[in-house]
Amino acid sequence: MIEFTLQERLLEVHLHPVMGGGWAVTIEDVSARRAAEADAANMARQDPLTGLPNRLLLRERLNEALSRMQREGEGCAVLLIDLDRFKPVNDTLGHPVGDALLEKVADRLRSTVRPTDTVARIGGDEFVVLQSAIRDPGDTQALVRRIVDLVGRTYMVDGHLLTIGASVGVAFAPNDGTDADKLLKNADLALYRAKLDGRGTFRFFEPEMDARMQARRQLELDMRQALARREFRLHYQPQLNLENNRLTGCEALLRWQHPQRGIVSPLDFIPLAEEIGLIVPIGEWVMRQACRDAVSWPGTYSVAVNVSPAQFKSERLVEMVMSALSTSGLPANRLEVEITEGVLLQENAKTLQTLHRLRELGVRVSMDDFGTGYSSLSYLRSFPFDKIKIDRSFVKDLDGKPEGDAIIRAIAGLGKSLGMTTIAEGVETPAQMQRIRDEGCTDVQGYLISKPVPASEIHALFAGDQTAI
Repeated sequence: MIEFTLQERLLEVHLHPVMGGGWAVTIEDVSARRAAEADAANMARQDPLTGLPNRLLLRERLNEALSRMQREGEGCAVLLIDLDRFKPVNDTLGHPVGDALLEKVADRLRSTVRPTDTVARIGGDEFVVLQSAIRDPGDTQALVRRIVDLVGRTYMVDGHLLTIGASVGVAFAPNDGTDADKLLKNADLALYRAKLDGRGTFRFFEPEMDARMQARRQLELDMRQALARREFRLHYQPQLNLENNRLTGCEALLRWQHPQRGIVSPLDFIPLAEEIGLIVPIGEWVMRQACRDAVSWPGTYSVAVNVSPAQFKSERLVEMVMSALSTSGLPANRLEVEITEGVLLQENAKTLQTLHRLRELGVRVSMDDFGTGYSSLSYLRSFPFDKIKIDRSFVKDLDGKPEGDAIIRAIAGLGKSLGMTTIAEGVETPAQMQRIRDEGCTDVQGYLISKPVPASEIHALFAGDQTAI
């Protein structure tokens, strides 16, 4: 087969031997077919929404840049970009608006780079900039600052004013890797760090990031086995009523007794459990174990259990609570479900329906960390909570900020007018206790009353409380 061009037409010539000797020649105009094949090859390397190179073409160009680096010593940088606050745009305004926003982001990214650089969309709200021929890392820093600034400016899309942001992770070749997979992985590690540091910012890859990620993966693997190995424990922190100086119940607090690590702080594993979805089965275990423990407590002492936003997304939360109560034999009015404002921020109508179903069971509902969010007061109007818990940060402010008393006084007064119990967390000194009492709070919780104790020790605290009557 021979191909040649004649007057801008691509012709394909085939020679076939024929019986009796000689040759047959066939000539075919393949211009349209070759053009279609070229178009298909280009489409396979192009993001259909933004027209940017996709993951396949990015990898080709990155490999080309790395080859030039080996031949000519030119460095390059990979900038992995993830959009902040993009998902709420899709969820609230719909995918057409989200798609239009992605196109505008693509245009802004194109405007920030040189003709020799590559901007690619590799899926969802993730983009990559490949900066080639780097001579000074300061050039990359200037570029990434422009990207964070430009992407973070307001957009007008279909009459909507939208504000998103960008988190960026950067990896350099050859320092951070000499192959495409290594560079993309290290840029991803740097991006993860940027998100942890508050989003809307950028981070350059550092070798210790990989070590931290390996440690995080190991912690995740250990945590996935912790339930089966029965390594989780519940400790209980008592709550005191200020009117009669009697204990009213306890808050259940999760602890992890790891066979090698020892006690793992909840600050280390709870956020990870929420991120990877393990908080739902762990939360169910906490609810069931707390009910089993509390049913053996004397009198009418109650148990308070925190329920995460992820648990509220589960369709079977109410059924799980009903099962925990039924299996343990704990009366519903001795269980208190604590939620934070984060629960109420999602699917408000559905969440309120779930709260009302819990209330119909006889379960009490409290708002935890009151005053630390943006809309706590509006939520008190939408649901009649039994208790509001004043965040420990306000109690701590009693020792150094004059407005601390005023804030606690206002919350206590609000609770009284709405018929709700107000409990101050983090009470550690007699002076704090007296000032909280003076401001009208009904209950307190903190180290001054008792530190969290294992289930085996809580009966001794209750016995002392009964003796003090």
